Amino acid sequence: METTVASLLDESSKLKATLSKDPAFVAAVCAAYRAIERTVQSGGTVFACGNGGSTCDAMHLCEELVARYKRDRRGIRAMHFMDPSMMTCWGNDVGFDDAFARCAETFCSPNDVLVAISTSGNSRNVIAATAKAQEKGTKVVGLLGKDGGKLASLVDLPVIVPSQATERVQEVHITVIHMWCELLETLGPARP
Repeated sequence: METTVASLLDESSKLKATLSKDPAFVAAVCAAYRAIERTVQSGGTVFACGNGGSTCDAMHLCEELVARYKRDRRGIRAMHFMDPSMMTCWGNDVGFDDAFARCAETFCSPNDVLVAISTSGNSRNVIAATAKAQEKGTKVVGLLGKDGGKLASLVDLPVIVPSQATERVQEVHITVIHMWCELLETLGPARP
């Protein structure tokens, strides 16, 4: 068991170490951050959506922004598309594939940013939300995995973790989310 644990930790850290030396990846993280920062500066809302573990990442991002990451500061407008009553209503009455799109249609505006999270880049409901958000003039950041899937060419700012292992992609996604929060609180408009 100890060997397995050590191996998994090593695998996770090697991916992050490789990405830290990849100028294109670092630039993508920074470009996405700048879009989020502009939204926060202008009083817009950071929206987020995803499925499964990516749902948890979307909720985590919003929690860190509304409450706090590490520093006391004003709250940042953020909302995920995971209201249970709305999701089950729309999923039952209409269909799950466009439930996130309904949220984007209802809430998104040109002053906002949507963080669309998909480890495969091919989640139908995240693709539909991306299209609807863009129709509303909302900038879309894609937090993606593998080769970025279909979303890589659909979002405005893709951040692609080039790993086939979903769990490793998710580990980097949460690290990127934490980096964005750190930047907002230390360099950006959310400074205390």
